[in-house]
Amino acid sequence: MMKQLTILFALTVAVFAAEKYTGPRPAQPDLPYLVHADNLVATEVGDAKQESKKDDTIYTVSGANSPARTPVAEPIFLIQADKVLPDRLELYRFDVKNGQRQLQMNKKRRGAKALHLQVTKLDGNLYRVEASEPLENGQYSLSPNDSNKVFCFEVY
Repeated sequence: MMKQLTILFALTVAVFAAEKYTGPRPAQPDLPYLVHADNLVATEVGDAKQESKKDDTIYTVSGANSPARTPVAEPIFLIQADKVLPDRLELYRFDVKNGQRQLQMNKKRRGAKALHLQVTKLDGNLYRVEASEPLENGQYSLSPNDSNKVFCFEVY
């Protein structure tokens, strides 16, 4: 019985290992792309300006909204990883104030919290990153947790 289970497991692993990703591929490395069927839409790349006030840190991105838009409440991204590590990406929702996108984080952990993401390796350095919970309409950003680089998009 154990031998049969081992053979079955080996065959299952072989079948999944043989499947290769055949969908669209990102044009640039280290840039998350929104997946819209067979089309990829590049996220807006920028750097968040960081400002500290008392117990708060405020991250600001210029402009009230992102040109990268999706109607999908649980967006899916593809990223060809080179320097950006997909497992280190975090998803945040911005508040729009005075024509700018802002994220306020409190040192006492009462500020914005990262939303849940699921990361799946597809092929080589190609990864699928997806929101694990429905997102409300608004402005969002994927950001490596050790940097102020932002990849912005809008859910509408």
